Amino acid sequence: MDLREIARAYALINARKYDGQANIKAVMGLIFGNHPEYRDPDKTKMVGQVVKAVVNEINRMSLEAINAEITRLPAELQERKKIEEKKDLDPLPNSDQPIVMRLAPFPSGPLHIGNARMVILNDYYVKRYKGKLLLVFDDTIGSEEKMIVPDAYDMILESLDYLGVNFHDKVYKSDRIDKTYEYCKKAIEQKIAYICTCPAQEWREIYKLKKRSCPHRDQPVETNLEEWEKMLNGEYDERQAVARLKVGMDNSDPAVRDPVMMRIAKRPHPRVGSKYIVWPLLEFSWAIDDHLLGITHILRGKDLFKEDYIEKWVWEKFNWPLIEIEHYGLIQFKGLKLSKTYSRKMIESGIYRGWDDPRTWSIQSLLKRGIKPEAIREAIMSLGLSMVDIEYDPLNLYAINKKIIDPSALRFFFVPNPKPLSIQNLPSTEMVAHPLIHPEHPEQGKRTIILPISEGSAEVFISDSDAKSLQVGSITRLKDLCNVKIVENNGSIKAVFSSKAMEDARKIKAPIIQWVPQTDNVKIQVLMPDGTLLEGFGEPACKNMNVNQIIQFERFGLGKVNKLKPDILIFYAHK
Repeated sequence: MDLREIARAYALINARKYDGQANIKAVMGLIFGNHPEYRDPDKTKMVGQVVKAVVNEINRMSLEAINAEITRLPAELQERKKIEEKKDLDPLPNSDQPIVMRLAPFPSGPLHIGNARMVILNDYYVKRYKGKLLLVFDDTIGSEEKMIVPDAYDMILESLDYLGVNFHDKVYKSDRIDKTYEYCKKAIEQKIAYICTCPAQEWREIYKLKKRSCPHRDQPVETNLEEWEKMLNGEYDERQAVARLKVGMDNSDPAVRDPVMMRIAKRPHPRVGSKYIVWPLLEFSWAIDDHLLGITHILRGKDLFKEDYIEKWVWEKFNWPLIEIEHYGLIQFKGLKLSKTYSRKMIESGIYRGWDDPRTWSIQSLLKRGIKPEAIREAIMSLGLSMVDIEYDPLNLYAINKKIIDPSALRFFFVPNPKPLSIQNLPSTEMVAHPLIHPEHPEQGKRTIILPISEGSAEVFISDSDAKSLQVGSITRLKDLCNVKIVENNGSIKAVFSSKAMEDARKIKAPIIQWVPQTDNVKIQVLMPDGTLLEGFGEPACKNMNVNQIIQFERFGLGKVNKLKPDILIFYAHK
């Protein structure tokens, strides 16, 4: 099928769900979710143009014609089956040996969507080869900017559990500092490391940039060991002394010229307190522990080539076997700011509600929104293990997730930012709407929404956005109830009854809007992905919602019920 045929199929399916009116964004989401070849940013405009043209055609058709054409679609499109996971990724090199891999999160906060790639790829390969996966909390004291968050340990465990990742052993780097001390001393004794007390800026400008050795590089082993003991005993303050690896001052890459391997940091650690004041840097710490823990394969982003170089240098100097390292390209999530440090500051300042705030994009926040773990996994697996950098649009994740949650999401009316609408000339003492509980599962039955009428008049709420679009003299349909003619919209909104038949509205392409009775509704709050809290009213059936239930507000979007009292709180998922 070409793009136009694909778009037409999805537009027909979408139109059937919404009374013959397909939505351009929804159709594009289905295309991007099902057909990775159209996710290229260079193709987005072209896809949008095709979809817009097709949707305009479909929306001029009768519902009967739409249903008739759907019956001629391939069965897999009619059933809207879940996207199958992408074929197996490329095999790991030297995979004939027992595979041991590791996750290495720094506990500065919970895992977020950007960390999911590292987690899911490691989990995939360990399960594929029936290997062993270690969870190694990389909780050494780092920069003052990047702090350890004590609650992050448990939040990371929660994230892994939600993603279905099973690890076989749990390790804390903060429990292994004595090992790095042992190997730092060995490195000094083997003359591949030294203690340097040069001021950092002086060392950089006079020695590093000019490829010159500082005076400490060639000092005797005995002197280095004495200086090392002084560091451990607290005789030096922070930044007064460091241990350096003799990787080479003439290296073409300045980043690997005698890098720091150990430094002084006297801040208390949330697990071990002030037991240690000298801490390893990432490269040396991992060079030691990857060997001692028996790691066979490492997956990491291609931005860590420097770390590869230093780790391999250490393994060679200690005569240890090299470990397989596989890289993947960097991924940027379009429109998102993924930073645990930034999120922590926003939480501490009270701007974010907590680590489950949707703006953090933490796994906890995705759980609150109803983003399913299988959707996250499918999205990540679709990217593969490629060195190509990727800009990923969250709309693709939403499209995958919608296929999972939409079939079971019960429908409700919801009017955000409600405005009153007064209707006159109604023909009876009450009118009753019977919208389907789920448009694709009519066997589930219908809801009942009663509109009381007094002396030919009734009052409803509609959304502010719908209110602004109403033109005096135009016909609008209150979904599943009746058609009304707008007679006033200048602060107060008034209408008169026109007819009940849906076909009357369809003939003139009248807009269809949600509504709720003013006398019987439910107060609802919806937390949007940008942190905005919308308030509005839902239909009476919203009283029957349950916590953790995934629902869909018609013409508004999907979400997850997080709280019932004092008001219902929904975390918005997506369209």
